[in-house]
Amino acid sequence: MKALLILAVALSVAAPALAGQPVSLKADTFDADGTVTLGDLFEGAGAASRVVLANRTGASLVLDAAAVQAVARRAGLEWANPDSLHKIVVRGAMLNAAANAGAVQAGNVEVLTYARSLSAGEVVQPTDLVWVKLAAAPNDAPRDADAVIGQAAKRPLRAGASVSNRDVGAAQVIKAGDIMTVTYEDDGISLSLQGKAMTAAGVGETVSVQNTASKKVIQALATGPGQAVVGPSADALKSARPARYAAR
Repeated sequence: MKALLILAVALSVAAPALAGQPVSLKADTFDADGTVTLGDLFEGAGAASRVVLANRTGASLVLDAAAVQAVARRAGLEWANPDSLHKIVVRGAMLNAAANAGAVQAGNVEVLTYARSLSAGEVVQPTDLVWVKLAAAPNDAPRDADAVIGQAAKRPLRAGASVSNRDVGAAQVIKAGDIMTVTYEDDGISLSLQGKAMTAAGVGETVSVQNTASKKVIQALATGPGQAVVGPSADALKSARPARYAAR
């Protein structure tokens, strides 16, 4: 969901505020009426609380942190953005209450959220995720972005929603019925056979493959479209973990 910052409106209706008045981002940012203001985001906004930032038309809204900082400064507020946030997620009051009702971690915690809406089957990229501070985290929230980056959405995911481990799974690169090559490599020896995929799989997942010659079914590790490995190569891939990061 795209955030439309109404900068012109914000500047025109801004009430006078103490120049350089320091403010801090609220642990839980939400609005009740669909109009997002500086008061919805910051503690101690004072007279600038009514300055409008954007109109929320959906259940949540993602704002650019730098743009918010600029509007706040023009309204006489100084937000240092100590956590170097790139995005700020603003929830509707009902969505906020529902999220907190199912949470088990309380306090001012960082929660991984979706920076944009994703369609089912779409692969999660580092730029699709953003850390925000909320009052609580869902009980199945991932501890780091690596758990979901490179995975595919199992269902449509909404911008601003907290990330859940059950939201995603490995992106399918092999479908049942695909003709594929299975490779075995060890100590300079390389062997390969052609087989038929009996199950679907994503990269790093186990796929059942039927040898087209012997009809025997083996278990291999999918490495890409029409490709899988067995033996030491499969073991090495299972233990490997790429380093990826979500923008904070």
